[in-house]
Amino acid sequence: MKKRAVLLTFRWIPMVIIFALLLGACGQSAAQTKAQPMKVGIVLSDIGLGDQSYSDAAFRGLIQARDEGKIVFEYREISETKTYDAAFEQLAQEKADLIIGLGYMVKDSLEAVAKKYPDRSFLIVDEKSDLPNVASITFKEEEGSFMAGVVAGLTSHTEQVGFIGGVESPLLKKFEAGYRTGVQSVKPDAKVTATYAGDFGKPELGTEIAQDMINRNQIDVIYAAAGLTGVGALQEAQKQQKYAIGVDSDQFFIAEKAVVTSMIKNVDIAIYKVVTGFADHQRKFTDKNMVFGLAEDGIGLAPIRVVTLNPDQQKLLDDLKEKIKSGALVVPAQ
Repeated sequence: MKKRAVLLTFRWIPMVIIFALLLGACGQSAAQTKAQPMKVGIVLSDIGLGDQSYSDAAFRGLIQARDEGKIVFEYREISETKTYDAAFEQLAQEKADLIIGLGYMVKDSLEAVAKKYPDRSFLIVDEKSDLPNVASITFKEEEGSFMAGVVAGLTSHTEQVGFIGGVESPLLKKFEAGYRTGVQSVKPDAKVTATYAGDFGKPELGTEIAQDMINRNQIDVIYAAAGLTGVGALQEAQKQQKYAIGVDSDQFFIAEKAVVTSMIKNVDIAIYKVVTGFADHQRKFTDKNMVFGLAEDGIGLAPIRVVTLNPDQQKLLDDLKEKIKSGALVVPAQ
């Protein structure tokens, strides 16, 4: 009986070892899975990479997160997918953990796919959604545009300044409202002429609008919030020896004799913070609607170049910035 018991015991040993190895392999596999970077997909705005502002900035934020080992990511441009619907569907089918839509114009397509994949997480930039699996990043563009308007007001000699928007929309109206308020805070009698191009991707159209503003209205500072269309306006301002203000990224290099500053919309910083936060919090958002302004380093101004502000003007600019950050000054968004 004892001999038989010993034999039975030894027969069980290989099975115990195999079971232990399987458990170890499962544990190792789980650990490896947990350590794997989160997969992110992004649908870029209509112009896509190379717009020298919006999409390029978002891409930088994802690259930073990727280089730190937090994520891997894929991107889609509608120049290839033809529609936003197809772009979001592709990323969903490829099982991205987080799918990002860049720009208010993608909202309908993003929400349609988010409804189809309720277990997937989505993030929209520059819009909000009521869907439970869609979070948002929005910016206080009016705050940065106010600061740009102050610079324009201090720089203008004719007290005639211009604003060029890409497509007339509630978002671009925030840029215009902040800019107008900023200009008139330092030059109450200054006139702000606003024109909407109806397109973000036509530099030649921006050139034409800038020409008209300068030649017909004696405008000597142009703030262009119009993507590649705005690039044409900045270059035309330089050609006519006028001043310009860029948008989204530091656009000084586009027209180095004209661009006084740029209203920087730190899409890269916002996306980096939100995406890495999502990864660090068990792939969940800490907030549904995340807003970035001057106080959150989501908005700012590029260095002042081309012109030099005197000490009193610089102090005024700095004081206004601190008032906005503290909440003592609230800039109108409309």
